[in-house]
Amino acid sequence: MTSLYSTRRPRLPAFCLCLYLFLSACAAPLVIAQEGAEAMPGMPSESVSALDLYNQGGAFMHILLVCSIGTIAVAVYCFIQISRKKMAPKELVDRVNSAMAAQDVGTAYTACDSSNCSYGRVMSGALLKVNFDRDLANKASMMDAAAEAIDEEEHRQMVWVNYLNIFATLAPMIGLLGTVWGMIEAFDKLATTSGDAKQLAGGIKIAMVTTAGGLMVGIPAMFFYFFFRDKLQGVMTTVQKHASFAIDILSGEIRLQGGASGEAPAGEVSAEAGD
Repeated sequence: MTSLYSTRRPRLPAFCLCLYLFLSACAAPLVIAQEGAEAMPGMPSESVSALDLYNQGGAFMHILLVCSIGTIAVAVYCFIQISRKKMAPKELVDRVNSAMAAQDVGTAYTACDSSNCSYGRVMSGALLKVNFDRDLANKASMMDAAAEAIDEEEHRQMVWVNYLNIFATLAPMIGLLGTVWGMIEAFDKLATTSGDAKQLAGGIKIAMVTTAGGLMVGIPAMFFYFFFRDKLQGVMTTVQKHASFAIDILSGEIRLQGGASGEAPAGEVSAEAGD
């Protein structure tokens, strides 16, 4: 019989790929600007650093800087927190399965209640519904309690993931507002002074910096949002499978032979119909 659970580990950490894409997105505009200046031999070359562009963008760039710092901070937190190792540690899963096989509900509850992870909180709520006087140790109530706890845990983690969506939506809008504000100032200056088209073009260029800055923050934030949202759904599915597996062991629908494990080897798990 094949294993009920399989752990697949990527060869490279996904966060390294995310960080590479983020840095590439930030560096791309500067590289393009430098190549464009070198491609025009007749024009004077002017070195523009990222700090110069930041200063040209005005006060709106400070808000975008806060959004970028928030995006990086939330992405790092999600990378650390949203993982199978963190939310459903194998040691706890094995301990709970062993206690369930021995029908030692007290030991299983103590182990889950003392752990600070999603699987422990889900199983703590389910174990409070154990009643051996009812059919299958009151399995139906345990499954309902586990489902409610899983929804609560997913909502708890989605609060942080949704911050990425906020930054992804807010940053481009702030950049667009900065651009509109800068163009209003440029046209106002052109109307009140004896300016020419070059001054207007320079003002519009400065105004467009905020739009570029907003997109440089919003695009990686949107990528991280979808990435961690899908990852959270996958981890919560694993937590649900582990919880259902442990409840089935306690109810007698699944028997462990030769020990308990969250990732049962072939031939060690035999399922019996409980009906």
